[in-house]
Amino acid sequence: MSFWMGVASAQHPRGGRDGGFAQLGHGKHIAVKSLRKGDWIVYYSPRESMGEGETVQAFTTIGRVTSDAPYRAEQAMNFHPYRVDVDYLKNAQPAPIKPLLDRLWLTRNQGTNWGIAMRGPKRRLDEIDIRLIAEAMGVLAEFERLQG
Repeated sequence: MSFWMGVASAQHPRGGRDGGFAQLGHGKHIAVKSLRKGDWIVYYSPRESMGEGETVQAFTTIGRVTSDAPYRAEQAMNFHPYRVDVDYLKNAQPAPIKPLLDRLWLTRNQGTNWGIAMRGPKRRLDEIDIRLIAEAMGVLAEFERLQG
């Protein structure tokens, strides 16, 4: 089992949560092909909308991958992104990143350069980090129960 962080504007992870899927890197296969059934994914959202909107800088959704492999979806005319199915923890609340910066392995000792770690469509996370994030989102007990 692996732990992943996707990076997307807040409206995208919410749409994925509501639809029960995750897609990364604007729907590119390479961005989701390493996600496996049983893996966990949490989304970090720098802004509300892509390239604009309010600053969010929070972890916005968290869930467990349930599909065996990525698949193509029909989202819009001539746009068929690759996705994986995800069972999201519906009670998760957005967790601002700033209180976690010095505690997460991902951003520890980065100082004002912590945003560099948040670039790209996804990052692998250490289990310690995803547990801290789940706790900050108010779903640590559910995360632990589902982990087995």
